[in-house]
Amino acid sequence: MSMTVIGELLAAIFIIAGAIVSLISAIGALRFPDVYTRSHAASKSSALGVLCVLTGTFFYFVFADEYISIRLLLGIFFVFLTAPVAAHAVCRSAYRSGVKLAEKNPRDDLKKVLWQEQHD
Repeated sequence: MSMTVIGELLAAIFIIAGAIVSLISAIGALRFPDVYTRSHAASKSSALGVLCVLTGTFFYFVFADEYISIRLLLGIFFVFLTAPVAAHAVCRSAYRSGVKLAEKNPRDDLKKVLWQEQHD
């Protein structure tokens, strides 16, 4: 087996895995009950799916074309960096604007902390 075939196989595995993870993420974003769990599904697993697809594409270009794409590396870096931060910002603003947790969630650890913060 040549390096090109191995690289294409590795790229295909990463791209297919990324597509599967993204599909599971989309299903989770539709099925979960509230904005907090939906945000978790949309940010964490879709970021992993996009990272797998971009990594597979990077491997393809490295092994098949012998080309290192700085744009793909930057894309991987920025998705890895911004997806969790964006999800945190969405959940924080939802909580502070009064969006209720799902009824199945028995704990609200942040409620007591925010109450103390407001009354100090």
